[in-house]
Amino acid sequence: MSPVHDSPGSGRPAGPPSRSLAGALDAGTVLLDGGLSNQLEAQGCDLSDALWSARLLSDGPEQIEAAHTAYVRAGAQVLITASYQASFEGFRRHGFGRAEAAGLFARSVELARRAAGAVDRDVWVAASVGPYGAVTADGAEYRGRYGLTVRELERFHRPRIEALAAAGPDVLALETVPDLDEAQALLRVAGECGLPVWLSYTVAGDRTRAGQRLEEAFSLVRGNEQVVAAGANCCDPDDVVGAVRVAAEVTGKWVVVYPNSGERWDAKGRTWAGGATFDPGQVRAWQDTGARLVGGCCRVGPPVIAELAALLGKGGRTTEPVEG
Repeated sequence: MSPVHDSPGSGRPAGPPSRSLAGALDAGTVLLDGGLSNQLEAQGCDLSDALWSARLLSDGPEQIEAAHTAYVRAGAQVLITASYQASFEGFRRHGFGRAEAAGLFARSVELARRAAGAVDRDVWVAASVGPYGAVTADGAEYRGRYGLTVRELERFHRPRIEALAAAGPDVLALETVPDLDEAQALLRVAGECGLPVWLSYTVAGDRTRAGQRLEEAFSLVRGNEQVVAAGANCCDPDDVVGAVRVAAEVTGKWVVVYPNSGERWDAKGRTWAGGATFDPGQVRAWQDTGARLVGGCCRVGPPVIAELAALLGKGGRTTEPVEG
């Protein structure tokens, strides 16, 4: 694997933050980063491979660190790792042995941790555990219902979660989950590692992408002390307030929310269409209905995160895309 170089100008040695994410959420709103892939593309990276941004864990780790750094300098307090599309199966198809693949999972956490050192404040690292559908690279994460049992999904996710947990992130982000069967599998496996987690569904209206009612989906985490937040991501901004309200009422937990820009993903054409509707000013409505962990997902870049940081008093500044 390529060496990971020290970050120039780090504000402090990279390391764990001074308090837990749960403690920070109890104290107030915490700002997430935005979409990693769009920032990597802005830096000139080619993400056409089936591994998507995870390929750069091997081929361009410095690009991933630069993308994380752009977000932390914009004001993000949580960095989500480049492991969303990573899997042992996918890495094997690209010629990586099991030990090498485990090293790439670990590297995703290390890169985010190093980027966190670019500022002199607490920044949490969330290890991204994307859904099974993300690994198939055919848009199945927006449909769910893969034809797999909960037990089969557990077997798929277990080695991924184990590899990420071993790298020492602050929290596991069980994100873009399209149906409650996969949520059940993820929560069971994550329960074996002991790390705090957040669970975030991708939603359409008042239902999961697989069509289950959100009340039923969110009921899975009620009373689960390992879950520090539950909510929605990778969805239309117009669907956020309703999902936040249901998550808060059903779970009794702080809510996490980070929608897309509002553009639509064409899985066959592998391109985005339509216009952006993400309005940073909506964060007030999110907060009013229970959201404490907020940010953006696909196509939401550092300038928008800087706007959110300014609205939330987090002291972010607008950044220009980092050239590759």
